[in-house]
Amino acid sequence: ATSLSMSRAATAAAAFVARDIAHRVTSHAFASSSTSLLSSSSSSSSLSFVLGLTTTSASIATASAARSLRTARTVGARAAVRAFATRAMSKPSTPPSYGVAHVVKVCHDLSKFRLSVFVTSTAACGYALGSDGSIDIGGLAGTCVGTMLCSASANTLNQIIERVPDSLMRRTWARPLPSGRCTPAFAGAFAVASALGGVGVLRATTNDTTAALGAGNIFLYAGVYTPLKRVHFLNTWIGAVVGAIPPLMGWAAANARGTLDPGAYVLAGALYLWQMPHFMALAYMGKDDYLNGGYRMLSHPMYDKTGRRLAGVAVRNAVALLPIGVVAVAMGVTSSPFAYETLALGTPMVAASMAFYAKPSIVAARRMFFGSLLYLPAFQVLACLHRIPRDQSVDVFESLRQTSAAFPWHCVPFAAANDWSPERERLRVFRSRALGPALSETSYAPFPFLPLPIPSCPHDRAYAQGKD
Repeated sequence: ATSLSMSRAATAAAAFVARDIAHRVTSHAFASSSTSLLSSSSSSSSLSFVLGLTTTSASIATASAARSLRTARTVGARAAVRAFATRAMSKPSTPPSYGVAHVVKVCHDLSKFRLSVFVTSTAACGYALGSDGSIDIGGLAGTCVGTMLCSASANTLNQIIERVPDSLMRRTWARPLPSGRCTPAFAGAFAVASALGGVGVLRATTNDTTAALGAGNIFLYAGVYTPLKRVHFLNTWIGAVVGAIPPLMGWAAANARGTLDPGAYVLAGALYLWQMPHFMALAYMGKDDYLNGGYRMLSHPMYDKTGRRLAGVAVRNAVALLPIGVVAVAMGVTSSPFAYETLALGTPMVAASMAFYAKPSIVAARRMFFGSLLYLPAFQVLACLHRIPRDQSVDVFESLRQTSAAFPWHCVPFAAANDWSPERERLRVFRSRALGPALSETSYAPFPFLPLPIPSCPHDRAYAQGKD
């Protein structure tokens, strides 16, 4: 047995401990005593209670109390814990049911099904853009199933690690682990099975590159991003890298060798940039919840008291999304109309992020958030409609040389920055004669210092293609 004395300031923490232990002990009598403990704690400045527990349960209670005291530092946090404990303790604690319907529902929630479907759609888009003239439906299906399972595994591991902070947040308290609908052991088994199944399906139906990207992304999400959320706001940037990997998985799966040529990074770059306005809006809307859970997001008062710093990140990345269509055309991933369509598609999101920067508010953040939800599906659909089939019979450099020659605004670095003789010397001489030495030399600037979009003429294109 153990005896705990806590001040009024720690009443909510005690309630959380009572709820936490009640889910482990299925005795109706224990749950009833915990309920009476909770109801009497609000009127006393200090409380003393004795719990008949085994040595193991006593250590669990002590650890839970310490966790609660570290995370519930504000009045709002303590109120949230107390309210949740009241709901959790209002009924006698019962063991989790493992009927078929219950298991399906729990697995659905552990996998964050809608988020996993969204992630899978980006891998499917990458597969379509990386395919040749015809899209292999079997390969696409294998990529989608494998990506879905990998995403489910990562999301489940995330919830296992964050089950205590999730109990303190209004947005997440009803998840399977905080609500007691399943045990950590069940969630762990589901995560391992999903990871093995996902990586196995990717290995069997695609190639080693895709399977390695899937396994690596599970580790990056659960092993790096998730712990970093409670340490530093840079977790969002790590999370953006995680979100940019599924398109690369789709692209690599589209060819037998698992090659990632430069065009593969167009959609990955778009996903990375898109996530910043999206998650900055989410961080601002849920800043109180994140604070109660102990998360160090950029919206935390110690980093950004006004919301302007967070909004500035959203503006910069929304603006960077505008020329992504031009890059896609330059890389030969899509046809020219896509450049203009993405410009029109990205302008409203830039306007929404600038409005959020001018006057940070929940309304402005919500507008930017829902705008980002509309942007990405439209971007992916347009990219697939305007895709240019890949020629998988040539290597990366030859593909890039052919793309450069066909680019409507001829871009010399893509055709001449590498040693493609005699094209390099022929282009150098021609551009020097046509533009003058000074302007010609600027065309050798590396990315992202690209030359000005100079319209090409038939003679220029002929030289690029090696014709006389």
